[in-house]
Amino acid sequence: MSQVSSKNRVLRQLQAVPLWIYVLAIAAVVIFFSIFSSPDSQDILKILARGLSLTLRISLISYAMAVVIGLIAGLGRVSSNPIVHTVATLYVEILRGVPILVVILYVSFVLGQRFEVFGQDIQLRSNFWRAAIALALSYGAYLAEVIRSGIQAIPKGQIEASRALGLSPFKTLSLVVVPQAFRIILPPLGNDFIALIKDSSLASVISVAELTQQTRFYVSRTFDTFGGWTMAALLYLSLTLILSLAVRLLEQYSRTAER
Repeated sequence: MSQVSSKNRVLRQLQAVPLWIYVLAIAAVVIFFSIFSSPDSQDILKILARGLSLTLRISLISYAMAVVIGLIAGLGRVSSNPIVHTVATLYVEILRGVPILVVILYVSFVLGQRFEVFGQDIQLRSNFWRAAIALALSYGAYLAEVIRSGIQAIPKGQIEASRALGLSPFKTLSLVVVPQAFRIILPPLGNDFIALIKDSSLASVISVAELTQQTRFYVSRTFDTFGGWTMAALLYLSLTLILSLAVRLLEQYSRTAER
């Protein structure tokens, strides 16, 4: 009976999987086989593996900085101080209104040149860090709006009750507002990280050797356009699908913990 019940459970789980996932998996297997059957399969794997590693590095670093920037700007957006609110709003509106590619080029060729800060010459010499800072600035504006909406979704009665109990504004924010807001903003935070991974391909315009740039190098050397760009697309797709599944699992876990 236990074996029958376990088989039925597995069948139910398989039936719950969307049909498009099976179609995508079959197509991926066919494409992978056609690529790996070529004599250059080892070469393309080594090249794109280096690019994928750099893509993950720049995405993680950019997102970490974007979260910090977004948290500061998001708190500024809900601040009662008119100066803080105005500065945060200007940052959000400007960075959300400018294409990410333009921000990367601006940071690289304008801010990346030598300029003075407190009498010291500053120059961003690394294209990697130029791209990372540009992505962080752009996504910090988007995360600021996510964080702002999450904070404003908390009922004001809870904030007033915590203040009535004698909690300081910092403790109210850290113990009452942030834990509840985090559960609300978790899905959009995950979605923005996935979007940032895809937008990290824009760093190739300033010669950062991430996945897209490495694919361009491979295709220009071997003229294997099908193998190169198809493998790059599959790597991006696999990465985003895995992260999407992880975000869904985290969301389900947070809901379970809340209950």
